Amino acid sequence: MILTVTLNAALDLTYRVPALVPHASHRVTEVTERPGGKGLNVARVLAALGHDVTVTGFAGGDTGRTLREHLAPEPRLTDALAPVAGATRRTLAVVDATTGDTTQLNEPGPAVTPAEWTAFLASYEGLVHGKDVAAVALCGSLPPGVPVGAYALLVRAARAADVPVLLDTSGEPLRRGVAARPDIVKPNADELAELTGSHEPAQATRDARRRGAHAVVASLGADGLLALTPDGGWRAAPPARVHGNPTGAGDSAVAGLLSGLAERLPWPERLARAVALSAATVVAPVAGEFDPATYEDLLPRVAVTGAVSAGT
Repeated sequence: MILTVTLNAALDLTYRVPALVPHASHRVTEVTERPGGKGLNVARVLAALGHDVTVTGFAGGDTGRTLREHLAPEPRLTDALAPVAGATRRTLAVVDATTGDTTQLNEPGPAVTPAEWTAFLASYEGLVHGKDVAAVALCGSLPPGVPVGAYALLVRAARAADVPVLLDTSGEPLRRGVAARPDIVKPNADELAELTGSHEPAQATRDARRRGAHAVVASLGADGLLALTPDGGWRAAPPARVHGNPTGAGDSAVAGLLSGLAERLPWPERLARAVALSAATVVAPVAGEFDPATYEDLLPRVAVTGAVSAGT
């Protein structure tokens, strides 16, 4: 089983409009509603790949109930979300059908009380010490009230349970979380630059490893992934650029890395899977899903080449 943590879960709404024009009224042609937040997107992709997944984090209010109702029918997915008094946030993606561009609007999350955070920590400890946990993914932003060092605590708890842990966040939570020595961090290029001060990806991945991460896998957008691990460094790139909605593409990359870890695949195969899933998500209509035909087509054609030394 793989455990995903989404402290700032969301109910994702996607609106499709013929063309997005500032200061104008729009007729929405299609509306979709899905469980969201990075860790929940990761979980749904993992389940589609055939892995058993348990999701935890926070859910509250009418939006939280709706989110959990959407999760209930998902095969291979177990809901272990912790209740909070505040309402789960919503995110709104507006997709311009003419250009394929997406405009994202994200509400703030619910205010989490100290008692709710303490109860969650106890629940999380119990989950990571479960019998069959193959890996943990800690994903996304922190809701108000959760301490900025939250991910560092959760990384240490997973490592104490001898469970591999992947961290995918940004800003100060990433900086503190990296210092707790996660097995994998997966920033995008901007997050990596903010963490290290370097805008050169190869140098930045080396700097991130020196800060504590065992492996760094950086998302480079349409250019694929750059990875620096204890086993070596690689670049992985799709055979061609794809067009569509990029929301959730990074989460699918995380799912590819985690599934490869759970299946004990070598790093080049994990990276190829992550890139193919990410690209297949761009052409899917909503986050947390990927187009299976695109994935199967791209997977054998992802180029994985050696790159970046682990030197300091």
